[in-house]
Amino acid sequence: MNIHEKYMRLAIELAKKAEGMTSPNPMVGAVIVKNRRIVGRGYHKRAGLPHAEINALHQAGAKAKGATLYVTLEPCVHFGRTPPCAAAVIKSGIERVVIAMTDPNPVNNGSGIRKLKKHGIKTKVGLLAEDATAMNRPYIKFITKKIPFVTVKVAQSLDGKIATRTGDSKWISGDDSRRYVHELRRIADAVMVGANTVRRDDPLLLSRLSRGKQPVRVIVSGRSAIPHQAKVFSDPHKAPVIVVKPAGGRGEKVDLKKLLKALAKMGITNILVEGGGELIAGLVKENLVDRFLIFIAPKIIGGRDAKTAVEGSGTALIKDALKLKNMSVRRFREDILIEAEVQ
Repeated sequence: MNIHEKYMRLAIELAKKAEGMTSPNPMVGAVIVKNRRIVGRGYHKRAGLPHAEINALHQAGAKAKGATLYVTLEPCVHFGRTPPCAAAVIKSGIERVVIAMTDPNPVNNGSGIRKLKKHGIKTKVGLLAEDATAMNRPYIKFITKKIPFVTVKVAQSLDGKIATRTGDSKWISGDDSRRYVHELRRIADAVMVGANTVRRDDPLLLSRLSRGKQPVRVIVSGRSAIPHQAKVFSDPHKAPVIVVKPAGGRGEKVDLKKLLKALAKMGITNILVEGGGELIAGLVKENLVDRFLIFIAPKIIGGRDAKTAVEGSGTALIKDALKLKNMSVRRFREDILIEAEVQ
């Protein structure tokens, strides 16, 4: 690892401190270095608060003059909730800026880089771009497609069952896996489930690990009512609950694409889907899923009537099956977690 990668990796780690807190903004970290000494560091903590570059410049003070700024995302040039960062960088006397990735937001998208160069600041773009891009996948999809990033989480047995034939599912996965799910909820803007999951499992859909912010809870419902005594309705002050029903008559289903676009307009960039099988099948059919997280427990449930993670009609031919990429495997004591992205 060269010295430039070292400082950019530090900027990326700083950005990740705010994971789950910055929506609809990206996670951004910044490090200012002068004479091989770090004189300023900062990250964007929450939408509406100062950006990473501003926090780092504030810490560096006069030492920023003649220094190098390492930042994970192109400095902005537009006025939003906060003033543009590129102007502050120029005013500070920073001599060189190393940027991981260009901002895909159309209001920036290279404008910040051009402005820095115009004012004589040496600028390099692309250092650890892949890492910076992976960190902000929800933001990138949201800002370019106006739709949230969708992660489907499943806990299943070794033979692919998410519940027994009677509907019992507590607990297929182990304690460590379930603790990690609470971390996933903490960083998600919304948790989405189908109405049958609420009726069967009666989940609260909150995170025990939250530092204050809880995900919006979205229930995709059919025509039948959800019990008013369901746990999800017991504490609306902690997080909003949105119940979505079909717009048309009997037999119609919720338009999932329209639903996701409506949630994006609310500033929701990152959705965790936790079931059930019909909802997941609908999202798969509409090509709305970006990532799967599948916990596999060393248990055999069996039963032709036992529930599986993705229901619906499925594909008729193997060649038409949904293909995944970038698969990774992680161990959670007794369970394993397979993570893969949709091609």
